[in-house]
Amino acid sequence: MMKLLQSVSWSCKPTWKKSSVNTLWCLLGCSIGDFGTILYFQINQIAFPLIWIMTLAIINGLITSIMLETFILSRQMHLRDAFKTAIGMSLFSMIAMELAMNIVDVVFAGGILVWWVIPLMLIAGFLTPLPYNYFRLKKYGLACH
Repeated sequence: MMKLLQSVSWSCKPTWKKSSVNTLWCLLGCSIGDFGTILYFQINQIAFPLIWIMTLAIINGLITSIMLETFILSRQMHLRDAFKTAIGMSLFSMIAMELAMNIVDVVFAGGILVWWVIPLMLIAGFLTPLPYNYFRLKKYGLACH
């Protein structure tokens, strides 16, 4: 594993830029479903275990991210191909992003969505998958856009 990581140049600015843009698009899609789910339970004061709310938030974040990616890609290719590409994105990266965001929310705000925790969630959600997305783009040329 170390040899694989060392075989990639980690100082390529264009790759960092491209992987950052890709990660931001994913973050936008994931955040819509994630924040929406947490907010829905919070506003409606639904008594549901926190672990299940966060699990639903992760699932909904993945769904909205795939939907957003499909929409974006559909402007570049046929809808069917756009959906296949969006589904083929790195679930590992998206799940890591979602977990980071929800862990920050639980640790800092007890799982309640408050304005001041959102920037922390977004920073964690962006930084967590970024090195993996860079590596994947640099090593294999794989990106979702």
